[in-house]
Amino acid sequence: MTTPPPTLEAPPEPTLSVASSASDTGSMPPGLKHSLPFYSFKPWVKLGSPILLFEYLLKTYGNIACYRFLGTPIVFINDPEYIREILVTQAASFVKERTVRRMKVLLGEGLITSDDPIHMRQRKIAAPAFHRQRIAAYGDQIVDCAAHQSQAWQQESPSGQPIDISASSMKLSLEIVARTLFNTEVTADIRSINDEVNTIMDLYNFIVAFPKIESFLHLPIPGIMKFRRSKARLDAVVDRLIREHREAAARSEPGKEEKTGGDLLSMLLASKYESEDPTQQTGMSDEQVRDEVLTIFLAGYETVANGLAWTWYLLSRNPAIEANLHAELDGVLGTGSSQRLPTLADYPALRYTEQVFAESMRLYPPAWAMGRMSTKPITLGPYTIPPGAHFFFSQYIMGRDPQYFPDPLRFDPDRFTPENKAARAKFTYFPFGGGSRQCIGESFAWMEGVFSIATLAQRWRMTYLGSTPPEVQAKITLRPRDPLMMQLIPR
Repeated sequence: MTTPPPTLEAPPEPTLSVASSASDTGSMPPGLKHSLPFYSFKPWVKLGSPILLFEYLLKTYGNIACYRFLGTPIVFINDPEYIREILVTQAASFVKERTVRRMKVLLGEGLITSDDPIHMRQRKIAAPAFHRQRIAAYGDQIVDCAAHQSQAWQQESPSGQPIDISASSMKLSLEIVARTLFNTEVTADIRSINDEVNTIMDLYNFIVAFPKIESFLHLPIPGIMKFRRSKARLDAVVDRLIREHREAAARSEPGKEEKTGGDLLSMLLASKYESEDPTQQTGMSDEQVRDEVLTIFLAGYETVANGLAWTWYLLSRNPAIEANLHAELDGVLGTGSSQRLPTLADYPALRYTEQVFAESMRLYPPAWAMGRMSTKPITLGPYTIPPGAHFFFSQYIMGRDPQYFPDPLRFDPDRFTPENKAARAKFTYFPFGGGSRQCIGESFAWMEGVFSIATLAQRWRMTYLGSTPPEVQAKITLRPRDPLMMQLIPR
């Protein structure tokens, strides 16, 4: 589960005073002389494409650069030590920046959008569902879902009919999250989640850029009406899950929690926390539970699905690495009549499979950027930056920087051997964030990715059918702009 990345299309909402004179700002990092709108006709300033701006700032000014947007200082950082300062050392001096707060219109006060103390309470409630032993129990379900996907490919594409691997990965990941975290069958309305998410993704730039959209959600503005319809459909699916889980809990006998209360949604419904009166405890309201369920549904399936789609693309373009992957799978899982599906006991042996997934997320990180806003003056090296400044750093930019990853565009899973990982600074690679808000579902995501790749790659190879490399869409997650069409080839 990941934090949605920032975009830069709209001015930050005025929540804190921002120093504007040279004497107030201290020694600011180098950067653009004028406010960003002044450069609107530059090729590196394009609506909905902040990666272009980040690339320009890094190339022109180095690992830390500053600019202003309608009076607000914005700092782009590509230095692992400075990122550690923001996420760990000085974390108490930062809150979520405005783009993440804007996503509350979709996710409410879920784990991604909430600040402490609400976030800390919610994290404690959800943590048991992501405990190591609980995640281990999900392994067989992940493999089972991937095996059914493989069988569906066999039925859907008997004569080699091309498939959109991005859409197929979304379908698989949605099924995995539904079964493991919410203990529900993948019915038609569960599948519809993907359609509504696609609609909302198309509206992402509109939602972020619309000034104070929270005040206009009731108005008949076309984009808002479209968002409102998709949000209502998502809420209806989640409300059904909550209602069914409450009814199941009411029917269950004491001591039968292992059958009715082991999934994440049941844990949320059964949770108690201290209210304003310390002698009283209260449970989460249905609205609070809905915010968490929607957050984890969207973050839990969207990110891994994109990671898998990019992995299949990269493997299709790198046959030698694909052969190495197949060699590991054949050695661990057997071949021919002795071939079997992976089990939890195989997980430690699928080391190269994990490296393939890790290297894919270096080049195409599903969570492609992060942002914070300072609440106090911040010192980073020789620079002093005022409260109210916004700080952005990008996993996408960092992962493609030759100062951290030599020959960065080369797909090389050996970058993630234990020795090579130990030799790198921690925040040169952080696909799941870092610090106290590091993605609670990281271990789950790794298991889902490794087992999905292993289960499908032992049976299939793929050939990318596009004539040019796919273009990326940097929205809440890093998606391919167009369908990733693949030819399936049985092994």
